[in-house]
Amino acid sequence: MAQLYATAMNRQQIESRCGQLAQFAGVRLVTLQDGVERGIRMLEFRSGTGLRFTVLIDRAMDIAECEFRGYAVGWHSPAGFRHPGLHEYEGESGLGWMRSFSGLMITCGLDHILFMHESPADNYVYQPRQKIQHSIHGRVGTIPARLTGYGERWEDDRCFLWAEGVVSQGTVFGEHLELYRRIEIEVGTNDIQLHDRVVNRGFYRTPHMFCYHLNVGYPVLDTASRYLAPIQDVVWAAHADEYRTQGVGYQQMPEPQMGFHEQVWQHEMKADDQGHVPVALVNDRLGLGIEVTTRKDQFPCQYQWQNFQAGQYAMGIEPSTNHVLGEGAARERGELIWLEHGEERHYDTRIRILADANDIAQCEQRIRAISPQPSEAYPALSGQFRPLSPPPQKGGA
Repeated sequence: MAQLYATAMNRQQIESRCGQLAQFAGVRLVTLQDGVERGIRMLEFRSGTGLRFTVLIDRAMDIAECEFRGYAVGWHSPAGFRHPGLHEYEGESGLGWMRSFSGLMITCGLDHILFMHESPADNYVYQPRQKIQHSIHGRVGTIPARLTGYGERWEDDRCFLWAEGVVSQGTVFGEHLELYRRIEIEVGTNDIQLHDRVVNRGFYRTPHMFCYHLNVGYPVLDTASRYLAPIQDVVWAAHADEYRTQGVGYQQMPEPQMGFHEQVWQHEMKADDQGHVPVALVNDRLGLGIEVTTRKDQFPCQYQWQNFQAGQYAMGIEPSTNHVLGEGAARERGELIWLEHGEERHYDTRIRILADANDIAQCEQRIRAISPQPSEAYPALSGQFRPLSPPPQKGGA
């Protein structure tokens, strides 16, 4: 049964109260028509709880807007939701990606993540292509998807809103990787389910790296908002040489700053007995938060991105297949994932809105039960990047 407006109702009861479910819940296809967004196809989801989020079909089916009962959750940057036709992947010496960087979720990959890197291309057996120039965070986030379906599905008295699509990243004498994405939410809930499958459709042995840039903005992010995570070890910080200079630690967030230099941390997370890793940002004053739960065997690494510069105010939760050291280190350490033809990787993630103080308390209790996080704002950095042992690839599909 669906829990709608403080009432548990079966399908007949719901349908008796409306001519269409879209009166309070549904998923619909629209096209944006102005500015840098012009021409982008978008799916709008409403779960019936006050949760609304949008999926940009033409930008890898990433989640753009997210709001709950009128409160913004996702981040909007000055770049806006830019049409991929305006994107210059190799622009600005590989930093052109920043001009398309906006929204609750940006997918990074499929063969490269993190900063710009020049990779050997001998696996593609093409003499003119000796090297591959990778821009920051890879290509996939600005590739349009082929929408394969969307709508609502009833299972007895439960209703699910869903969308599926395929994002193909391919070239001649190079990679041919495909991302199969399914996004689903049950009516009457605040739990977005994200299921990704990355497959090597080509016939070259191809590297694979994958990361989600999940960006939370004001008002969930605000003065005294708290980062909750089952942190066993704080491994690394990009700002280690100036650890305390900006006066911002990892756990409690400040108000927007002038002249703030981004801070990035890598935390070693402990998983629960089922292999899940929950991470959250919560605003106790509002009784509102967001929790992201991933699988440790799928995303063994986690980063925390702090961009508290005025006008760009955001904090990012970033589950990743690899350490923040980047592609070069992954190759040297033997940790780069290689996919043969037909081999694939699966990623299952839950993005949950914490709707009140009780949700926040339960989330915090779950996280503490897995591992208490450091109480210090500036915990000592271990520098211990644990060896990664990727699970065996899966074939098929």
